[in-house]
Amino acid sequence: MDGLTGEPENGSLLLDPPASSSPLDPFLQPLDFIEPWNFHLLSALMFLVTSLSLFENFTVILVTLKFKQLRQPLNYVIVNLSVADFLVSLIGGTISFLTNLKGYFFMGHWACVLEGFAVTFFGIVALWSLALLAFERYVVICRPMGNMRLRGKHAALGVAFVWVFSFIWTIPPTMGWSSYTTSKIGTTCEPNWYSGDYNNRTFIITFFTTCFILPLLVILISYGKLMRKLRKVSDTQGRLGSTRKPERQVTKMVVIMILAFLICWSPYAAFSILVTTYPSIKLDPRLSAIPAFFSKTATVYNPVIYAFMNSQFRKCLIQLFRCSGQDIADSNVNPISERAVLTHSKNGGEMSTAAPPLTVFSRRSEDEQSSCHSFAQLTIAENQVCPV
Repeated sequence: MDGLTGEPENGSLLLDPPASSSPLDPFLQPLDFIEPWNFHLLSALMFLVTSLSLFENFTVILVTLKFKQLRQPLNYVIVNLSVADFLVSLIGGTISFLTNLKGYFFMGHWACVLEGFAVTFFGIVALWSLALLAFERYVVICRPMGNMRLRGKHAALGVAFVWVFSFIWTIPPTMGWSSYTTSKIGTTCEPNWYSGDYNNRTFIITFFTTCFILPLLVILISYGKLMRKLRKVSDTQGRLGSTRKPERQVTKMVVIMILAFLICWSPYAAFSILVTTYPSIKLDPRLSAIPAFFSKTATVYNPVIYAFMNSQFRKCLIQLFRCSGQDIADSNVNPISERAVLTHSKNGGEMSTAAPPLTVFSRRSEDEQSSCHSFAQLTIAENQVCPV
């Protein structure tokens, strides 16, 4: 730890500027020890991330509004995720781009509170949306509640919970429990990680627990149980000479989802806990800007992973940009909704159909099928009926 708090050597990024540098007001001027090109680089990166995020998430929302087939309960959370990511980029990304272009938070304290609240609020909505999506997939596939079907009202209640819960934990800093303040680099605003007083510390610990640890646990437990269910089905398939490809495909997708979550949010969570636990630690402002940047990249990854990687959504997207009134036939995908995971075969045996969010393939004819259905799905192989 001494190496982090000792005298600076050779301009190390782990250290603050020399003590002779007088503190500057981030609302009036840039930090004079940071060269302008650093701010310009951050501004260019934020422009790229913001532009991609706005385009991708607007596209998800537009395609869902255009195609009635996509407006299913299983897709409510996907759209909610895109709305939250869109708003994060529209408010937080735009403000961050402009302030980095100037090199300081020239918009004033009110805009700082606005950005800090908006980015935190919509960011937590998006984060909890990922947890809700994992939980819904677990409920639909593993059926822990018996034959209860996921309906529109259930999905709407889940989305409402996410927004209310996120608001409860992001409004306190505007009312005196902690605060929203400028980051070390002075061009973005966030919860006050840096104050060591009891008021701020209790909020940060509570906030970290409810808005990072809890959703991460929901994601890990839900996908863990889902994978165990699929592995059980796959083991039965193996005894019957069937392939394990479906399990491998789903495993790959789940791993991608969890890794993306951790890559985007872990640096920010670790940084917040570090500076909360050791408020006297000295970190170069440029280094402290990296975790916040990683968290904002989640708005670019999320639509790619949860929407664009799904074949049904891509077909609807192609159809939209082709301005075609014709549906694109999909002879492989069965447009089933929420049905029981375990159904009885004619011989009385139990058969697993792995209901959405897994895509289940059947031998139905083309005229009974269409292409644009639930894209809150994980894909499995063609024509698979899985005996348990």
